[in-house]
Amino acid sequence: MRPAPPRARLLALALFAVAMGWLEGVVVVYIRAMIGITPGTTVPDPAGVAERLHAIPWLVGTEQTRELATLVMLAAVSWIAARAWRARLGAFLVCFGVWDIVYYVALSALLRWPPSLATMDVLFLIPPSPLWYQPVWVPVAISCGMIAGGAALFLREAAGPRPEPGSALKRAAPRTDNRS
Repeated sequence: MRPAPPRARLLALALFAVAMGWLEGVVVVYIRAMIGITPGTTVPDPAGVAERLHAIPWLVGTEQTRELATLVMLAAVSWIAARAWRARLGAFLVCFGVWDIVYYVALSALLRWPPSLATMDVLFLIPPSPLWYQPVWVPVAISCGMIAGGAALFLREAAGPRPEPGSALKRAAPRTDNRS
């Protein structure tokens, strides 16, 4: 059985990432309800979010393992989708980018949040860093670049080996025997 064409595999990866992004949004709806961030309110700064998360002793560790599990799932499906490491990297970039954008689409649909792309958000809990507190437009812009670059990598590498430079010229040149 032949593998699906690269574009079909890329579409399947994107559909997987859409489902993962939506699921991520649903989980965050539950987490926000548990820590008292109601629909329509702004997300507190990182210290405020950390304080609310630590109020439930098991929540921070659970949330960090969920984030890690999400990354492992995106990496695993990317590994399965291609053979070459560049194509696998491309698949991961596409999956991550689609997943991240759909996550914000899900939050918008379910909570009417964020009210704008300038709204600040805590992006990740692993590894802990103040760099993870950014306006929503930052991860969305990065994700767009990841999707474009990842698709290019995936399709280029998954399409098969590239011919050597000049090989077309060698094939087109008349064959002569210059030995005399």
